[in-house]
Amino acid sequence: SGFGRSPPLMIAGGRVFVLPCIQQIQRITLNTLTLNVKSDKVYTRHGVPISVTGIAQVKIQGQNKEMLATACQMFMGKSEGEIANIALETLEGHQRAIIAHLTVEEIYQDRKKFSEQVFKVASSDLVNMGIGVVSYTLKDVHDDQDYLHSLGKARTAQVQKDARIGEAQYKRDAVIREAHAMQEKVSAQYKNEIEMAKAQRDYELKKAAYDVEVNTKKAESEMAYQLQVAKTKQRIEEEKMQVKVVERSQQILLQEQEITRREMELEATVKKPADAERYRLEKLAEANRLQLIMEAEAEAESIRMKGEAEAFALEAKGRAEAEQMTKKAEAFTQYKEGAMVDMLLEKLPLMAEEIARPLAAAHKITMISSGNGEVGAAKLTGEVLDIMTRLPATVEKLTGVNISQIQNSYKP
Repeated sequence: SGFGRSPPLMIAGGRVFVLPCIQQIQRITLNTLTLNVKSDKVYTRHGVPISVTGIAQVKIQGQNKEMLATACQMFMGKSEGEIANIALETLEGHQRAIIAHLTVEEIYQDRKKFSEQVFKVASSDLVNMGIGVVSYTLKDVHDDQDYLHSLGKARTAQVQKDARIGEAQYKRDAVIREAHAMQEKVSAQYKNEIEMAKAQRDYELKKAAYDVEVNTKKAESEMAYQLQVAKTKQRIEEEKMQVKVVERSQQILLQEQEITRREMELEATVKKPADAERYRLEKLAEANRLQLIMEAEAEAESIRMKGEAEAFALEAKGRAEAEQMTKKAEAFTQYKEGAMVDMLLEKLPLMAEEIARPLAAAHKITMISSGNGEVGAAKLTGEVLDIMTRLPATVEKLTGVNISQIQNSYKP
């Protein structure tokens, strides 16, 4: 402050040029101050005197210009101890005031709430001095009337009772939990075994499926290899066949050329002479055929003419015989039985010849008698009767005369 420094310049933790005699410099601590706040024999709301000790950490805020200006106005020229004493007196007053509004049980049982209230009230008051409360903690609570000790006994008995009950309950719960744990252990063991069995089953199934797939792939690979080998062999065989086909084609071409050459040779040496000879023979055969045809035609004409002559002769003969038969029929009609007898007498030698022809064919006739002469005679009589039975038919065949009619005409 001084000449040229209006208002005064405040520098927190820095440096500045000072003109001697006309300017001056003053310092104020910005260190954190630890305060031991004691309140002895303070009466609570129920009139129980207790002693409370708290620990507070306070500090002049150098970063806040307003709080720094306030602290400089209030504490400039004072030592660090004086500043700490002022803050301590302020905190102790607020601590006593808060103790008077609370009961021993509230302070003893809820120390955090007590500390928060002291911190809140003291902070709002010290801020107006430029001092900020960093922290406040309740360190100790005691009394000279053994109130806290008696309260502790009851609490201790309650705690011991609760401890025994809790221990019994804990043991009971421990047994129950142990039983449940054992049950869960067995169940978990069974589940684990089931899961292991399922996992084993799944493993076996998947392994079987994988084995099938692997074997299938192997089989397919082997089949593909065999198929490729077969295809390669087939292509080789096809190439060989192509070579053979080409060779055979060359051989066939050579054979065809040889055949053509031989055909031309045969054409020149054999076929043309043979064709000439064949032509000559064909002409000779044609001449012979024409000669034979002409001879056959001549012979056929001769046979036809001869047949016509014979047919004319037969026709004339037939007309003569028919005329003769007509005349005979007229004569028979005119002479009747006499003409028939004459004709029968004329043909009688021929009839005798026809009748005797079967007997002439017999080389030997044996007569066998049974002792009384009947069998042989009967056999001979049968043959004679057979001849006589055929006699009218024979006569009618030779003469055309019905003997039965003649027998009926000439009965004795």
